[in-house]
Amino acid sequence: MRPHPLTFYEAALDGAAVDALGSAGVVTLAVARWSDEPDAIDDLMLARCEAPVLDVGCGPGRLVGALNARGIPALGIDISARAVEQARDRGAIALRRAVEQSVPAEGRWGTVLLADGNIGIGGDPRALLTRSRLLVRPRGLVLVETDHDDAADDTSPLVLRDADGRTSRPLPWARVGSQTLGRLAAAGGFTVLEHWRIAGRTVVALRAQ
Repeated sequence: MRPHPLTFYEAALDGAAVDALGSAGVVTLAVARWSDEPDAIDDLMLARCEAPVLDVGCGPGRLVGALNARGIPALGIDISARAVEQARDRGAIALRRAVEQSVPAEGRWGTVLLADGNIGIGGDPRALLTRSRLLVRPRGLVLVETDHDDAADDTSPLVLRDADGRTSRPLPWARVGSQTLGRLAAAGGFTVLEHWRIAGRTVVALRAQ
């Protein structure tokens, strides 16, 4: 039986080279960026956040750590124990938790962050938007980083591969472009406020109706 994708993801967090194989081709996991300090588009997202903030799929915690460092109440959640450990090591408040599970302060978050393509979590973006709608307070904000292809609408799973050529079991995932997200948002009770693109990264701001 092939290993769970989480095994490969945690190896990548510890410095191993790991690729994701999917409909977009072969992409090396961007662990260096996830572990670095926030860049220009990250800062733009952080400036838009309305406290308190829930960072879904926080990874090693660059965004939730930056929010906490600025005195903004924020919590990161991730299914990886290693990611949560690294997030806490940088001073972030983080829990090992799947977004589908019970989350503290449900229905009271000012912002849900779905950065780094995390709208793909679980392979069902419609369900994740529905869940996000339940997590934010009335008129809450959801910030979604979308695929570089605005028309992307793909729920094909990913397979992770390490440097030795071993592959993981399929990981449910989705690629969602800004156009697709706009359609899903309208059906899910959100209004698109704005979207912006910097250095090939696109973020869409959604307001719960």
